[in-house]
Amino acid sequence: MADEHLLIVEDEVKLAELLKDYLLKAGFKATCVSRGDEVLDKIRALSPALVLLDLMLPGMDGVTVCRELRKVSDIPVIMVTARVDEIDRLIGLEIGADDYICKPFSPREVVARVKAVLRRARPAEASQRRVAGPIVLDENTRQVTVDGHPLNLTPSEFGLLGVLMGSPERVFSRGELLDKVQGYRFEGYDRTIDSHIKNLRKKIAVHLPGREIILTIYGVGYKLSV
Repeated sequence: MADEHLLIVEDEVKLAELLKDYLLKAGFKATCVSRGDEVLDKIRALSPALVLLDLMLPGMDGVTVCRELRKVSDIPVIMVTARVDEIDRLIGLEIGADDYICKPFSPREVVARVKAVLRRARPAEASQRRVAGPIVLDENTRQVTVDGHPLNLTPSEFGLLGVLMGSPERVFSRGELLDKVQGYRFEGYDRTIDSHIKNLRKKIAVHLPGREIILTIYGVGYKLSV
């Protein structure tokens, strides 16, 4: 959707301006912030559609920013990091980020990722309500309830649950889920599905203690079983 406002949180000024230029050419509006401790105030002022959030920032690091943001908002977040080991990647996802990008990267890839995440975050054009046991998912309102209790999900978690609920008892491989939810697949990114599954299980378990709804099929992937 044209004219959506994005917030770029990056302390490397040249990189931030490069990303901004590419996003502007793609039809977005963009604002740059260089300090982590300025992010929440800027989000309140601008209400951006998505945040590109660097991991290493002055004032407050990206992980802390994302944790604080998730307490008050489900705005899509793409983590940007130069620290490429798997633990740091998954830290970003476990705190509620929707995706991550590793430096160095192509600005065109960033634009493609932004568009993919925003597509998942938008309401469906036609109402589609899915029910699987105690879980109800409405794609039009972007709301999920478990046993009548609302569930606060990130866009990626919502998309993943929607795919699983669309075919209960079907086993999906990590690669299939990544294609359906993220809209692309890159080497090493299959493991991000594990983080989203872990977060979904935690959130569902709050309202269904003792019940495992999303099952791991070892060596294959995951399925929803109610």
